[in-house]
Amino acid sequence: MHGYVARRAEEKLNRALERSPAVAILGPRQCGKSTMVKMLLAERDAIYLDLRDRVDRNKLTEPELFLDRYRDKLICLDEIQLLPDFFSVLRSEIDKERRLGRFLILGSASRDLIRQSTESLAGRIAYLDLTPFLLEEVQEVSSWQDTWLRGGFPESTLAPDDDHSFDWRLDFIRTYMERDIPALGFTIPIPVIERLWLLLAHYHGRTVNYSKMAAAVDLSIPTLKKYILILEQTYMIRLLPPASPDLKKRLVKSPKVYIRDSGILHALLGIETYDFLLANSVAGASWEGFVIENILFGHERWRPSFLRTSNGAEVDLLLERGGKRLFFEFKLSKAPKPSRGFYQLVEDILPDRAWVVAPVDEMYELRQDVFITPLDALSAELRESSEAPPAEPVAS
Repeated sequence: MHGYVARRAEEKLNRALERSPAVAILGPRQCGKSTMVKMLLAERDAIYLDLRDRVDRNKLTEPELFLDRYRDKLICLDEIQLLPDFFSVLRSEIDKERRLGRFLILGSASRDLIRQSTESLAGRIAYLDLTPFLLEEVQEVSSWQDTWLRGGFPESTLAPDDDHSFDWRLDFIRTYMERDIPALGFTIPIPVIERLWLLLAHYHGRTVNYSKMAAAVDLSIPTLKKYILILEQTYMIRLLPPASPDLKKRLVKSPKVYIRDSGILHALLGIETYDFLLANSVAGASWEGFVIENILFGHERWRPSFLRTSNGAEVDLLLERGGKRLFFEFKLSKAPKPSRGFYQLVEDILPDRAWVVAPVDEMYELRQDVFITPLDALSAELRESSEAPPAEPVAS
């Protein structure tokens, strides 16, 4: 049995409860939302209801009576997507008494999927996303190699060995298809979602070609887009948009797709060990997706995209905020060499800083404002960039 692993989101959660009547923590199932919240609730006067539990759900049969009884406590509702009609009750309760930190809501679907919360609680709720473990959260208990191989879901990352971890991820994938998708009200045949998920794993890190993909899984393009949206809104995949056209270059216009958790990607592709991962053709793209997920947490105010010109020059990840631009390239090499196209884009666009993230031992400057860095050293650097006030927009 492993001990509790502290999460970077804890501080954000405490701050959100101090400024809003309701706080929603959203993220994939089994990513550690309940564990983190139970640690926080142990220090507060709180009531916790798990809406997967019939007994807990029945306590809300007469919601006004229940809420009236516990009016002075922090009430936590876990798996709120199973009770979407409850948002209208929450709205009237908050309007009756707008005390800060009254409700804590946990859900395994995005705010767009739980539409009732955005419609009913606008201006009354703060949102936080929780991802599976970030590398910096588990550095004391897991190597970067194991975290990359197994992904960040706590039961997978902290499993006693690779076999247990791989079996857990296969079970997760099966449960997601057989139980989680239907619980959200979607009827997608299991063989179809299985084929699509596997196809997306093979597309990981590549630009989306909807017509080719639709033909491969025998779906119409509108149906394919609908199913992809469901996978995106349940935190299984990320669609990284192309950079905006104001950069005055001819750019690729399709998004890139990533399986968000590297361990789930490897399970879908049957990659069970680190040695097999390194020998697999997906290794470079898998590294890219793994690093992107670790970078984007905590950068919600930055606009992420990728940049690829019609002649093939590319920046794997571009973050923009208030006229400030950060470039990232990802290389699975101990001696990484950025491409000529990457340098060309650095010279043309002049980002505030550029990093090449690779499994190296320490950070060093390759040339002015272009740094080679390991992922763990990048985290602290990026926090400084996020906290610094953004530069004024440059007049065009």
